[in-house]
Amino acid sequence: MSPKDLVPALLWGLSLFLSLPGPVCLQPSPLSHSSPPPEPHPCHTCRALVDSFNKGLERTIRDNFGGGNTAWEEEKLSKYKDSETRLVEVLEGVCSKSDFECHRLLELSEELVESWWFHKQQEAPDLFQWLCSDSLKLCCPSGTFGPSCLPCPGGTEKPCGGYGQCEGEGTRGGSGHCDCRAGYGGEACGQCGLGYFEAERNASHLVCSACFGPCARCSGPEESNCLQCKKGWALHHLKCVDIDECGTERASCGADQFCVNTEGSYECRDCAKACLGCMGAGPGRCKKCSPGYQQVGSKCLDVDECETAVCPGENEQCENTEGGYRCICAEGYKQVEGICVKEQIPESAGFFSEMTEDELVVLQQMFFGVIICALATLAAKGDLVFTAIFIGAVAAMTGYWLSERSDRVLEGFIKGR
Repeated sequence: MSPKDLVPALLWGLSLFLSLPGPVCLQPSPLSHSSPPPEPHPCHTCRALVDSFNKGLERTIRDNFGGGNTAWEEEKLSKYKDSETRLVEVLEGVCSKSDFECHRLLELSEELVESWWFHKQQEAPDLFQWLCSDSLKLCCPSGTFGPSCLPCPGGTEKPCGGYGQCEGEGTRGGSGHCDCRAGYGGEACGQCGLGYFEAERNASHLVCSACFGPCARCSGPEESNCLQCKKGWALHHLKCVDIDECGTERASCGADQFCVNTEGSYECRDCAKACLGCMGAGPGRCKKCSPGYQQVGSKCLDVDECETAVCPGENEQCENTEGGYRCICAEGYKQVEGICVKEQIPESAGFFSEMTEDELVVLQQMFFGVIICALATLAAKGDLVFTAIFIGAVAAMTGYWLSERSDRVLEGFIKGR
């Protein structure tokens, strides 16, 4: 801790004993605003509602009216199994408190659910089919999609051949496009995709296996089974060989770049700083040397401009850099307004040189306060010997403080200049 920080620290310590600090309120950091998750398709919401309703029926299958006389209650109030009481109990637990979409759908379809409960259960025992597909028209049968519930590619029994997912299947939305698994392709995923071949096929089953690395189409897994090559490769005797784009001028690199061939492609890499155009990596493959470099043998090497007098300013010296140089002030000098001037070495500062007069006064008052407290404590204990010692020490210190010598010594000690 610097002397300048000493007084505030002491004042803080003193205030700590004189008063209790107030409570500290921590403000929580603001939450990051992330995009909300996409809303589920209404068909999925309806299916979840029906699933929860069916679980409620299972949960209440052994319940009754709770009045104690079940036989009388069922005779007078009808069976609990088909009662309005049971329906209300089930509906109360269908949607979780945070599921807004479920609550909204239940509010729209509550009369339909009641109609099914009291009048349609016998003829339409499948609530999902009756409510979500036939009444609300939110869903389609499995294997179909869209507003008209059209069959997915590959048929309703095996959409997308069983090797992909029909977009929108089971809902009144989607395009019906088949998203095929890796290795499969075609409109209904009934073919092998790019880079795969038919390892096995029958009337109901297709197995696609991977071709050898660079083969786009092949008749088997071996390197010599290629029928068509991927981009960057050329077919030669049923094998795919890499095309050297750099050697065939198919590459397109910048003026200060060079081409590096890779398997099936190429890379453009930057020339060395010493080069203006190059044929490869390093200063030995330059087409021409950059300014600040010179041809030495087969390489472009840095020119040391500092070998000649290039810094005209007084007290300046040259510092060589890669491809150039710079002028800096000589040792013991610093730049001031574009001129190198001699650095002034500051005199050693006193311990209290950075403190203001007000801070010194506060420090003195605190010091004398400590002495007075100590004297008062010893006097209260009746220890006359130590009291006399402290009084004598204070008197001697006060006399020295007020003398001319103490003024000079203190001034030099405090100012430090």
